[in-house]
Amino acid sequence: MTEIEFGKQLSDLQPGLLRYALGFKLSRDDAKDLVQETFLKAIQNKDRYSDTGYLKTWTYTILRNTFINNYRRNTLFNTMIDRSEGSYYINQSICGNSDSPDSVYSFKEINNSIELLHNKFKKPFRMYIDGYKYIEISEAIKLKIGTVKSRIFIARKMLKDQLLK
Repeated sequence: MTEIEFGKQLSDLQPGLLRYALGFKLSRDDAKDLVQETFLKAIQNKDRYSDTGYLKTWTYTILRNTFINNYRRNTLFNTMIDRSEGSYYINQSICGNSDSPDSVYSFKEINNSIELLHNKFKKPFRMYIDGYKYIEISEAIKLKIGTVKSRIFIARKMLKDQLLK
């Protein structure tokens, strides 16, 4: 495929690519920028495209991957790192008070539900939510790792059922 044919076929995809980009809930200007960035990447990587007749699929994939990469980059950019002793990661886009009456009530309700679990499910589940890895739990309570995973899964399911009542 010549450069002219490639450019013509690429420009024919513009309306569809714009509709696809708008489907990502972007503003019209951001969607146009995304399509333009996609065209630039497609032209720069033309040598990687094998002339198999799947230019549309290839270009849509570039657009989707570019959107995902931009989204991840923007999320990382909006994350502040607290350099204090605890070294917390704070995402600016999330606002809210974790000590609201609803969250405190929910925390108490969840803890009460966990306490109602049978000990064979409660112990591995508590260790899991405390941050232990499956292998560590398995070694601590002397069970096979598959059994630990199964019990944690069952505990989650039982908690979900209890909390939905």
